[in-house]
Amino acid sequence: MVDFRRYLLVLAILALFTGFAYGQAGQVAGNGSTGSLQCTAAAAVTPSLRSEGYTEEIGDITLTCTGGQALAAGSLIPTANITVFLNTQVTSRLIPNTTLVNASEALLLVNEPGANLGGYGPAQSQNFCGAANVQVGAGAGGCQEWVANGVVYQDRVAGSQTANGTMSSSAGGVSTAPANVFQGVVNGTTSSGNVTGNSVTFNGIPVLAPVSSGVLLIYRITNVRINATALGGGPGTFTPAIASISISGSTSVPITNASLTTGFVQVSLATKLTSATNGTIGSNGASFNQCQSQTIVGAGLLNYTELTGNAFKTRVFPLTNTAGAGQSQNLTPTVYTASSQSQPGTIYNAESGFIYPPVTASGEVAGLSDYGTRLKAVFNNVPTGVTVWVSVTNVINSAVTPVVPPSVIGGTSNTIFAQLVPSETISDGTGFFPVTGTNVPNGNLGPTGYNYVVALTAGASGSVTAVWEVTNDNPSLDETVQFGYYLTYTAAVTSNSPSPGVMTVNMSYAPTPTQGAFAVAAGPVASSAPIIPRFADTSAAGNAAAVNICRTILLFPYVINIAGFDTGLAIANTSQDPFGTKLQSGTCTLYWYGVSPPPNTVTGVVTTAAEYTTLASVTAPNFAGYMIAICNFQYAHGFAFVSDLGARNLAMGYLALIIPDPATTTAGRPAAAPVPASNAEMLDN
Repeated sequence: MVDFRRYLLVLAILALFTGFAYGQAGQVAGNGSTGSLQCTAAAAVTPSLRSEGYTEEIGDITLTCTGGQALAAGSLIPTANITVFLNTQVTSRLIPNTTLVNASEALLLVNEPGANLGGYGPAQSQNFCGAANVQVGAGAGGCQEWVANGVVYQDRVAGSQTANGTMSSSAGGVSTAPANVFQGVVNGTTSSGNVTGNSVTFNGIPVLAPVSSGVLLIYRITNVRINATALGGGPGTFTPAIASISISGSTSVPITNASLTTGFVQVSLATKLTSATNGTIGSNGASFNQCQSQTIVGAGLLNYTELTGNAFKTRVFPLTNTAGAGQSQNLTPTVYTASSQSQPGTIYNAESGFIYPPVTASGEVAGLSDYGTRLKAVFNNVPTGVTVWVSVTNVINSAVTPVVPPSVIGGTSNTIFAQLVPSETISDGTGFFPVTGTNVPNGNLGPTGYNYVVALTAGASGSVTAVWEVTNDNPSLDETVQFGYYLTYTAAVTSNSPSPGVMTVNMSYAPTPTQGAFAVAAGPVASSAPIIPRFADTSAAGNAAAVNICRTILLFPYVINIAGFDTGLAIANTSQDPFGTKLQSGTCTLYWYGVSPPPNTVTGVVTTAAEYTTLASVTAPNFAGYMIAICNFQYAHGFAFVSDLGARNLAMGYLALIIPDPATTTAGRPAAAPVPASNAEMLDN
């Protein structure tokens, strides 16, 4: 498997050297021409994209243009439409406006504004061509721009412009800085406010030829998200995300290298169940007896492992969040400003991309995700009477050893940390579960105040769901996070509670469509809904815990009813005793192995302090061999008496052997419900 993190340093160096050219980005007055105008497309980075993701952000695309003919001061700058075609659907967030509902968070920046690298273009502030002008950009009726005094100016009102950069008109127009941030339009079929399509167009982009040698016109396209689930292959395979660029409109510009690889799609998550002490868990999960009450007892660990660098992402740039910002990770997007993450060309390693201030009056923010990476566990077939608890934060190596939380959750710590959230899509300001609650009993609790668990609320069909959000992360490591899960129930054998059965768990990213967070059809579309990131459910059910009927297994090694011999059999229920044992009752099933075995025999209910008795001649005539009795109550004991007719020549008795129950031990457990060979297998290979 290729470790793309090895290339981060190289990419950073390339970005640095590219930055030296930014000093000359933007038109500067010059004489003559270096040839016809032409542009070269490049992928600024080629990130690893998660094959489970519907909204994976591809690497930025840059168009570096040179040459062309000089325009006279006062000339209206011509425009062109730049379109990016992808080999899968575009899923960037839609930011509707009054003129065009398909406007999105995908942005095109002219001459790297805000890069702070020197030169006219990077030194400019980021000026948005307003929402009402998305359809025409800098074209007629939009954010038109003129050449004046060697730089670009913008006229937002009717007027004229002189060579010295001043403006005069009857409407009183004034000179302003040019628009250099343009919003993209997702092209495709619109249905219920969503757009299904594989291209995004930036309309009316000003094309001011750089002309002079050493002067560049640079376009940067950012915040393009795609449906990677349509491209992803199996584990260990890499599928390129291909972007093709075209320029059309009143200005025709040839493009070199118009088809680019903008990322590689691969499986990014492996999940695994381990025991509460981080060992091998049985094929049916952790085993519990129906007749023994439990109080928040550790059942196992949920393991989530990154298979690619930086598969787990914080909401905004990790390691540089300001103090307290992490506690706002779940809040509405308006708590973030452009200064959070707004320098062109920076690799942020976050779920959010290039964050631009609100682009509409209602406050939509381009590039800002709704939350960080979330990890989900859905427990199904939860036995009636059982309450499932989970750890509020990730734990270390056992269900009772917690991770020490960073001093500022969401701050500059590079230790992986994740915190429980109320639901997989919540982002309305109610925030995380606090790192307080109920301590796990009888274990190594660590420092007081953070090793806490929360009981999950049961949903439909005996299912409960837990979701954690990554709030601290080290992008340079492939990390594993573990969360403990625990069971509580009160034994009530007489009412068959808790109900016996095997509880399963599905482990995945969140949100997914399976729990109603969004419809399956809404996954691979461009939408204005506040669900970024969102994922496909690629999980497979694993057995998490089993509640077993309290039972005793008896072996009668010699039973005979041939050649004049017979065997008397007795099974006693001794659950009534002077020690306060819970009274139990149940049937026994007799399994015969040997000569002429009869069908399995099911006894009547053997009540406490009672016995079941029979003769082989009655239950298993003409049989010789051994018999195993499985009694659905604890404390069963058996006795056999073998004799000839009238016990005249031979008579002997023996106690039945009590053998270990394979369902309550890891050794020898039947493989009736094996752990699925899913991505979990990858951790073992």
